[in-house]
Amino acid sequence: MHAGKYVAYYRVSTDRQGKSGLGLEAQEQTVRDRLNGGDWSLVGHVTEVETGTNKKVRPELDRALGLCRVMGAKLIVANVSRLTRDPDFMRRLADAGVEVEFCDLPKVEGAVGTFMLRQMLAVAELEAGMISERTKKALAAAKARGVKLGGDRGNLPEVAEKGRALSLKTRQQRASQKAADLAPIIRELQASGITNASGIAKALNDKGIPTSRGGTWQAIQVLRVLARV
Repeated sequence: MHAGKYVAYYRVSTDRQGKSGLGLEAQEQTVRDRLNGGDWSLVGHVTEVETGTNKKVRPELDRALGLCRVMGAKLIVANVSRLTRDPDFMRRLADAGVEVEFCDLPKVEGAVGTFMLRQMLAVAELEAGMISERTKKALAAAKARGVKLGGDRGNLPEVAEKGRALSLKTRQQRASQKAADLAPIIRELQASGITNASGIAKALNDKGIPTSRGGTWQAIQVLRVLARV
């Protein structure tokens, strides 16, 4: 049984297929069949019309991943068979911080699901492993020559300050990502006539979109997001 929120990502290869629905209806049916039963909801869906020149861009994939992060939803993709040959696509999924489910693969979640995505990036993972192996050999050789490895443990205040700075940078990056994910939704609300912070906060709550900490929106939080957009 499936539970929770999902965003569907559909992909067609040409403008003609996108307009005619060739292949699209089959993908939509595949998703419906996969989600048959359970307490789930499809909170959004996007369709990517790919050509030979825009495969590296994929704005709809970015929009779908942003919607997943905003809604706390999983991404569901009808068919992975051809996409596994595209390392750029798989890398973006693996790095997005979003759970992904493929209809033509067994359902896996959490760490196992992330592991499967990473395995689909076999070449990139192999390269990273080879770099790590070379680094370990270089460190072992340096140690054998008498080089002292590790940081300066006598300068803990400086190390702690660097840690705090890195933590702040990470939080700022996450806040910027959240604001970027919310920007299209806020623009739609503003275009519909909801322009003040209180109204936007209420609309976000009505849509079931949680804050970054999982709570409900207040006007002050909306103002902070608007300042980043």
